[in-house]
Amino acid sequence: MAFSPLTAITLLVALATVLYVAAFVYRIRLFWGSLSEPAVVAVSDEEARSIPDDDLPIYSILVPAYREPEVIGQVLYELERLDYPKDRLDVKLLLEEDDAETYAAAIRASPNAHVEIIRVPNGPPKTKPKACNVGLAQARGEFVTIYDVEDRPEPLQLRRAVVAFRRDIPQVVCLQARLSYYNADQNLLTRWFTGEYAMWFGQMLPGLVQRGAPVPLGGTSNHFRREALVQLGGWDAFNVTEDADLGIRLYRAGGRTAILDSETLEEANSDFVNWVKQRSRWYKGYLQTWLVHMRHPRRLWQELGPSGFLGFNLFVGGTPLLALMNPIFWALTIIWFLVHPAVFATLFPAWLYYSGLICLVVGNFTFLYSSMVSARLTGQPSLVLAALLSPVYWVMMSVAAIKAVAQLISSPSFWEKTAHGLDAVLPGPRSSDVPV
Repeated sequence: MAFSPLTAITLLVALATVLYVAAFVYRIRLFWGSLSEPAVVAVSDEEARSIPDDDLPIYSILVPAYREPEVIGQVLYELERLDYPKDRLDVKLLLEEDDAETYAAAIRASPNAHVEIIRVPNGPPKTKPKACNVGLAQARGEFVTIYDVEDRPEPLQLRRAVVAFRRDIPQVVCLQARLSYYNADQNLLTRWFTGEYAMWFGQMLPGLVQRGAPVPLGGTSNHFRREALVQLGGWDAFNVTEDADLGIRLYRAGGRTAILDSETLEEANSDFVNWVKQRSRWYKGYLQTWLVHMRHPRRLWQELGPSGFLGFNLFVGGTPLLALMNPIFWALTIIWFLVHPAVFATLFPAWLYYSGLICLVVGNFTFLYSSMVSARLTGQPSLVLAALLSPVYWVMMSVAAIKAVAQLISSPSFWEKTAHGLDAVLPGPRSSDVPV
């Protein structure tokens, strides 16, 4: 950079272009592979209900909550709707010691005997994974799952998970249910968010399973064999996407994740500022996970294998890095059309120029088309129309990525709280005063 800056910058542009092309090809292979042969574990309603109640194991449910007095009654109501014998449920409501409001709201909701309120000791780090580790230490179930306070799990989900685990699929110690949103049509942002989740859980994660790559888990509705989870040491209390990190650690230890054909509905973020807070935390956690596991790349290569190593770097590392690099290349493109600086001919020799052009035209078109296909598969026409405006959503992702890097440097384990209860209409009980 000091002696030949143009050469150095050209090299950096070339490296970035290689990353773009590799990520583009890899994600398209995941997408089309999952469409042709979806790697999903399906359990019919009849099979799920066929297990006698007496033959069902104890199932532990961890519900971490912090400053959620408005919606705590709702999640207790949703848990009561689960088609699972109450004497086999072990619900741990994990409330921070300094959160008197949510604790009072939970008491007013009069939870049933199978719901235990656990106070998480006050102190750093104040994160969801720390709370989950406290709950795991006291869990009694053969299986463990996590639900967030805004979740609406499908009533048969636990029964489906038990059947899937008893099929004894080789090495599978975790089942990830699909996530979607109940307020998809609230505004354009919620439509974008829902369409993104449709692709993530409908094509991307099943594609990773199909290719035998490590799966970065979602933050909720992942079901574990408790013994395997304890052996892994639970969650990393300092990682703000503990789910993604756990999925990678699980794979490195020889376990595998399967995608369960069951859906949990969540609340899509409908506010831009709140969305940026949430997304920047996700990107920060992905960067944390990537940096931590890449401390010893040779060992990681040996444990993940070549395909898994490639998938980890392109999927976990590439997701925030591409969002971070996008504004640079958008700016270069705009400058070229406005000014036509001669130096760009040096920065972009022919071979690099045409590679970048492929990313710009073919790559963006393919991602846009894939978003529309995923949206179409949901059966919600409004999501297809929203997908046409996805480039605006990509700009928002870049804003969140820039914020994530800044926070990674200044406060890596700070858990930026996502506000819930912002949906316009939420059918059913939502008050914390509703008894369950």
